[in-house]
Amino acid sequence: MKEDEAASKARPPHTELYALLNISPEAPDDEIRKAYRQWAQIYHPDKYQSDQMKDTATQNFQRICEAYEILTDENKRQIYDIYGMEGLNSGLELGPKLSKADEIKEEIERLKRRKEEEEISSHVRPSGLVLADMSLPQFLDGGGIMQGMAMSSEVQSQISKRNAIAIGGNLSVNNNSGGGFATAVLRHQVSSVASAEFTVSAGLRALIGAQMTRQLSVHSSATSGIAVSLRDGSVNLSNAWTRQLSETSSGNIQLSLGVESSIAVGWQKKDGKTSATGELKFGTSFIGASGQYTRHFSSKSHGRIAGKIGSTALEFEVGGGRKLSDFSSVRWFYTIGIQGVSWRFEFHRGGQRLLIPILLSSELTGVFTAGALVLPTSLYFLLKTFVLKPYFLKRERRKALDKLEQSSAQVREAREKADKAQQLLLNVATRKTTKQLEKDGLVIIKALYGNRKAFKGSESQEVEEEVASQILDVTLPLNFLVTDSGQLKLHPGVKKSGIMGFCDPCPGEPKQLYVEYTYGGDRYEVLIDDYAELVAPQTEHRI
Repeated sequence: MKEDEAASKARPPHTELYALLNISPEAPDDEIRKAYRQWAQIYHPDKYQSDQMKDTATQNFQRICEAYEILTDENKRQIYDIYGMEGLNSGLELGPKLSKADEIKEEIERLKRRKEEEEISSHVRPSGLVLADMSLPQFLDGGGIMQGMAMSSEVQSQISKRNAIAIGGNLSVNNNSGGGFATAVLRHQVSSVASAEFTVSAGLRALIGAQMTRQLSVHSSATSGIAVSLRDGSVNLSNAWTRQLSETSSGNIQLSLGVESSIAVGWQKKDGKTSATGELKFGTSFIGASGQYTRHFSSKSHGRIAGKIGSTALEFEVGGGRKLSDFSSVRWFYTIGIQGVSWRFEFHRGGQRLLIPILLSSELTGVFTAGALVLPTSLYFLLKTFVLKPYFLKRERRKALDKLEQSSAQVREAREKADKAQQLLLNVATRKTTKQLEKDGLVIIKALYGNRKAFKGSESQEVEEEVASQILDVTLPLNFLVTDSGQLKLHPGVKKSGIMGFCDPCPGEPKQLYVEYTYGGDRYEVLIDDYAELVAPQTEHRI
């Protein structure tokens, strides 16, 4: 497996056009022209009288001409080698003054970044939050269940390469009081290591502010800011320093000077499946510490433990969440502290969030406190086992079947094209085979290409029934590729499904090529991986 991964990293990412002409990715122009002439003689539409054969020849001739045009143009070939047909079709163009490969690659990267930036700038990114704060004790005392509500929304937009703007607002109601404010933020990228941010806010939190962030080194950055209140004229100064402590952890120090001065020291660590944060904060009228630990059990679910302790807070929180789709997730948390026992439900969809905290009891009683944790947890595992898991498994199976049907249709179409391409090779391949038989040369008597699971062993080469449909007979195109001198060569690093007369019979599955041939009166056979080189005849292939 490790060898396959190493080979995958070593080979060029885009080789379909090289496979089409059966040339090496390092082939010079004269070799490309020679291969083009060979294939053009076979697939030129004027050679065929039948309308069906002429249509097939036209389609394949156009593919050959396109491959020749791209691979003989140095700039286009560079783009294709790095980004494939997508890079060519996306409108990437290089200036005529570039000659070195490194210069061309650098220019491609620059153009691609500019294109990505243009795509980003053409979109606005909205985000929002709805908070519905509920209280069960208040409801049982005869009041309403709603204790408060808040809504906030923000829209961000990249207005130029270096400038972005964000406009947002917030409205909140708590019992009989409420308020709101609106904010506009302009972000400017001063350089590759520095950025500036200007803020204006009106309403309950009317202020103006500015902050500057700079990368001090590869592992550290600093942020300084100032905010002036438009209500009372108070000034708040802030400074923050962040440093990368290791590959998976970082630390930060935050200093705030103003009406509520404070200093905080924080730490974050994140690896493959776990993340943890901690913070110690001191203020003029408070002191506190907080921590959080998150573990991802799978790509779709995670659990979290968090806690706070200090002069104004003492609470413990446990919970977790699960992804419903690529864009949405649900979360549930149980909190116990000096405020009482509460639940919090969260629903996330893209940049939108719905938070519903529910205060269950302001008093801490043993039975109720334990029941508030055990009951929903047990209910969740019951729902997960008997409802959610079967539902998601059924949905995944349905998606897999839909994908299989779509893939099957694509494979059928590719097989039809491969069969038609082979029909046009038949006459030349038959003549080559006859000549090789006359001089006891190289003749391919059996060649199969497809799912690696279909080949049980290099001796018997029995094909399993369940993957028999994922095998393609490629005896004819390989006989066509045999040279007049009795040699066959398939180049390394080139995916064989792109060879004329081949196709991919099982997309996404690892593939192999089995070849059985005769040479000099002896019988040979060989089994190679999809990107491996094949040179025949060779003595080690002899049976």
